Amino acid sequence: MHGSDPRLAIDGGEPVKRTPNPPMFPGGLEIGEEEKKEVLEVLAHKYLFRYYGPEDAPSKVAQVEREFAEKIGVKHALATNSCTSALIASLVAVGVGPGDEVIVPGYTFFASCAAIIAAKAIPVIAEVDDSLTLDPADLEARITRRTKAVIPVHMRGAPCSMDAILAVTRKHNLKVVEDVAQAGGGSFKGRRLGSFGDCNAFSLQYHKIITSGEGGMVTTDDQLLYDRAQAYHDTAACWRPDRFGLPRYSGEVFPGENYRMGELAGAVALAQLRKLDGLLARMRANKARIKSQIQNLGLQFRRLNDPRGDTAIALICYLPQPDLARRFAEALRAEGVCTSAIYDSSIPDWHIYAHWKHIMDKTTATPEGCPYSCAFYKGPEPKYTPDMCPRTLDWLGRSIHIDIPPQLSDEDCDLIAAAIGKVAKALL
Repeated sequence: MHGSDPRLAIDGGEPVKRTPNPPMFPGGLEIGEEEKKEVLEVLAHKYLFRYYGPEDAPSKVAQVEREFAEKIGVKHALATNSCTSALIASLVAVGVGPGDEVIVPGYTFFASCAAIIAAKAIPVIAEVDDSLTLDPADLEARITRRTKAVIPVHMRGAPCSMDAILAVTRKHNLKVVEDVAQAGGGSFKGRRLGSFGDCNAFSLQYHKIITSGEGGMVTTDDQLLYDRAQAYHDTAACWRPDRFGLPRYSGEVFPGENYRMGELAGAVALAQLRKLDGLLARMRANKARIKSQIQNLGLQFRRLNDPRGDTAIALICYLPQPDLARRFAEALRAEGVCTSAIYDSSIPDWHIYAHWKHIMDKTTATPEGCPYSCAFYKGPEPKYTPDMCPRTLDWLGRSIHIDIPPQLSDEDCDLIAAAIGKVAKALL
C-alpha cells in the first residue's frame, strides 16, 4: 500500500495509489464489437433516418425504444436527441405552459431548469436533503396555486424518495416528470426509475451510464402523453400513420420541435442498453468493496433512499466543515484518487443552482423577459438568490465525491479504500 511513510502525499509522503484512474464514461469505455455491428447494419442499408430510406430496413431507433420500455417496465419509450429535449417534450406533454410553476431541486444539471424555461413556465428552486435529492418537505412548502409539475432528479445515480414525493404530488394534484439522466437503470423499492412519473426523461450523453454520444429517452404509461410527446418531438408528424391526415382526436397534432434521434445514435444506444445491467453490477460491486473497508473511519455517508436501487456511480461522504471537505479532497487527489469537494462558491458548476447566473438574473433571449413577464403568470415576480437554498449549499459544501467507474479493478478499489483510510486517520 503506502509503505511505512505515514505522511500524506500532499505533505510530501508516498501516494497510496499509482494505478491509472479510468475516466467516468461507464458505457463509453465499453464501446466495441456490439456497437460496430449495429452501426454497420445501418450503414449497409443506408437507412440513416428512422422513418424511411432507400430500402426497407428495421429501424434501430424503434427497436431501442421497444427494448428500453421493456427494461424500465413502462408501455412507451420515445427516443430523442438529448435529455434536455426529453425533459421539454415531457413537460409539454403533461400540459406545462405559460403561467405555470415547476418545482426543481437546487442540485441538478442546469438543463433540468432550462427545460422549464423552454416550456414557457417559471422554475421554482427547492432544497435537497442529505440524500442530495429533492427534499419532500421543502417541495410541499414551495407549492402554490400556480404549481403545475415537479421534477424529481435522481442525482448522482441514487433514487429520490419517490413514495414521499408522490404522496405530496397526489395530494396537490401535480404532474411528475422524473429526471433520470444520471441514474439510468436505478430503482426505488423494486421499480425502475423512470416508471413513477407521468412522463420521464433519460440521458444517453457520453458521461452517462450508457451512451449514444448524445441522446435521450422519454418514458410513460399514458398513451395520450406519449402521443403528445411524439407530436412535440417531431413537428413534421412523421410518427403518425398518415402524417398529412386530419387529427384523430382534438389536440393530437400541434407545432413542436425536431428532437428526433437518428439511426446511427439509435444503433449505438441499442448495443449499450444491452450492457446496462452488467455495468450496474460492476459499479455496485466496486462501491460495496470500497465502502466495506471504510465503515469505521468516522465518515458520514450520503443517505440513500433505497440502497439497493443506487446505481453506484459515486461514493459521497460528508465532513463536519467545508474547509475540511476541501482539504480532505485535496489530500485524496494527492494520494492518487479522483476526488472532488462538490461545492465551492468560487468554482462555477452548472450542477448547483447558486451558479445558474442566467436564472439568478432572469436572463432571456429577447428583451420582453418571458416567461418571467408573461401576462398569464399571476404570481409575484420570482426572486432568485445564490443563498436561497442554504441547506442544499450546506450539504454540498461539506461533501466529498469519488467516481466509481465499472472499469476499476479489485486492486484499484482496495487502493482507493486504503487512501481514504490514510487521509481520514490524518485529518479526522
